[in-house]
Amino acid sequence: MKNIQIDDSLGVPKYRQIINSIYSAISIGELKMGDKIPSLNQICAEFELSRDTVMVAFNELKAKGIINSIPGKGYYINSTEISLDQKIFVLFDELNAFKEDLYTSVLNSLDAKSSVDIYFHHFNYQVFKDLISESAGKYTSYVIMPATFDYSADIIGKLPKDKVYILDRKKDDLSDYPVVYQDFEQDVYDALNDGLDLLRKYNKLIMIFPGGKEPEGRMIGFQRFCKEKGFQSEIIRNLVNKEMKSGEAYFVPSDRNLVRLVKMAAEKNLQLGVDAGIVSFNDTMLKEVVAGGITTISTDFNLMGQTLARMIQDRSTGKIRNQSSLIRRKSL
Repeated sequence: MKNIQIDDSLGVPKYRQIINSIYSAISIGELKMGDKIPSLNQICAEFELSRDTVMVAFNELKAKGIINSIPGKGYYINSTEISLDQKIFVLFDELNAFKEDLYTSVLNSLDAKSSVDIYFHHFNYQVFKDLISESAGKYTSYVIMPATFDYSADIIGKLPKDKVYILDRKKDDLSDYPVVYQDFEQDVYDALNDGLDLLRKYNKLIMIFPGGKEPEGRMIGFQRFCKEKGFQSEIIRNLVNKEMKSGEAYFVPSDRNLVRLVKMAAEKNLQLGVDAGIVSFNDTMLKEVVAGGITTISTDFNLMGQTLARMIQDRSTGKIRNQSSLIRRKSL
């Protein structure tokens, strides 16, 4: 059979010989993009193989993006890039500066034989569901950022269980999967304790918590700290009709609200870090220079990317909490 060679005398599994045959045919130019390959039934009949044996080969070739199936027509060459060992599907919630740092860290930590396709669901459950369903069987690894979705096990369950990695948030319904995560409640609590000496000069601590896509653990950690340490505190949803006053320190997840607070302080002639304080979440290079430097509570996104890449390459499992810290700058 053209393109497929099986030798019973070789000590190589039959499914691996099928894969090697396709690779060989691509490397010498016998198979090109869009070419049809022999069907599963043809290979089974020609070499007296079980369907399971051939399907193992086809599934691996599909996972690496080498072949693709068209219902009712058969299997076709989808890529001639046979040097890749890993083809990785990455699904983030949204693109922003710190997610870009995370993505770059993953890319830089993978070896040269890995390729990454990145997608974004933008907190839209239908988009999340569709992207996962469409990716099933096409990749060697799947990195999923479930964000605020609490009931995603059935959808993610469509993917090969041993090839899925959860990122950023640890979910009860996804406890069977390896994960690199942030403990948002404990991270905030620990960071505020670390900055207790700075916070003591403020009369009131205010968190702007709009809800929605923001992790609720941050609010819980903030409330726990304020109660235990005896701080007057307030949770507000936005800055509408809010007047910034001396003696207040603000904790702000949204970068848009961060800019508003910096402007409000300037309009009131409040010196940040002296008259009023600001703490942002998720560090970026820009926050190092804005208003002389914005204090942040942030996980190490470079470390998160490195840890994830290592887990993928080693096929390791586990639940790894990514470290977070208070980064002290002028605004507190």
